[in-house]
Amino acid sequence: MSTLATPVFLKLLADRQGRPGGLLFCGSGESALPVELRELAGKLPCFYRDPIGAQLAAGLSELGFQAMPAGALQRVDKELALEPATKWVEGDWPLKAPPRSSGAQAASRTTALQLVQLVANEAHTHEIEEVLRRDPTLSYQLLKLVNSLAMGVGHKVTSFSQAILILGRQQLRRWLNLMLFAARSDDLRSPMLLARVAVRARIMELLARETGQGKQVQEQAFMAGMFSLLGVLFGVPLVELLAPLNLGDATQRALLSKSGELGELLAMVEAAEHGDLVAVADGLETLQLPALDFNRLLVEANLWMLEVTGELGGHG
Repeated sequence: MSTLATPVFLKLLADRQGRPGGLLFCGSGESALPVELRELAGKLPCFYRDPIGAQLAAGLSELGFQAMPAGALQRVDKELALEPATKWVEGDWPLKAPPRSSGAQAASRTTALQLVQLVANEAHTHEIEEVLRRDPTLSYQLLKLVNSLAMGVGHKVTSFSQAILILGRQQLRRWLNLMLFAARSDDLRSPMLLARVAVRARIMELLARETGQGKQVQEQAFMAGMFSLLGVLFGVPLVELLAPLNLGDATQRALLSKSGELGELLAMVEAAEHGDLVAVADGLETLQLPALDFNRLLVEANLWMLEVTGELGGHG
């Protein structure tokens, strides 16, 4: 692999229904192509945009990528209004202001945020149970998840306290964070927001791990990635949403001012999302992380996203 090898990014594409449907390769001449891309291309349609160098096109084709057909891709940054020939959608339309939710839908998302606050503040299990009982959808999803995990130990989970015990506080917090973004029937943005935030949170965690950070910092990196889109989700300033959460100073600084080590990681990941691969290369040089390693982590984060969206896709 050339020492000039550069980082890449995989831009998430929506299908005509606004759901995650494909990935678009973003990179150039000396891009470092990890072989793990083949596994990703076997699970989701993966494209590159012409014109592209012949050598890079051949390398991507060998890994299962295909050229984006002419006229099939449309950029949308506001309302999801599509041309008849459009098959795939890029752009920032999922980041627009949220619709006004129905009472039940808004209450479910608010309940999930309340549960995140309780877990962050290390509330007693019975307090978490009391809130869970008010939301049958969240309750159902939690028991469904934990029963699937408990199959290996040969017994059914029948109570919330048992579910919380088996899942553990850290995994419960992660699950609740993801449920905030899970699909709502009245919010067209939800599937793409969930997919975007899953990739962002996971690659933040993996970057922290790869650069030698301990478990606690890895978890903080995941949380910073997850919470970074909360303001978009609720349509209110992020600082207001973070106020009730018991977040550490490092996570707060990362989210509100992109400062500190976590803030620099978040800024680099956001630069990748915006296609600023020069800024990503500079960030990787500071971290002393090879481009090929970053690209492998990117694939791993997208594979994890596919698992998450598969598990939560039925939530509504």
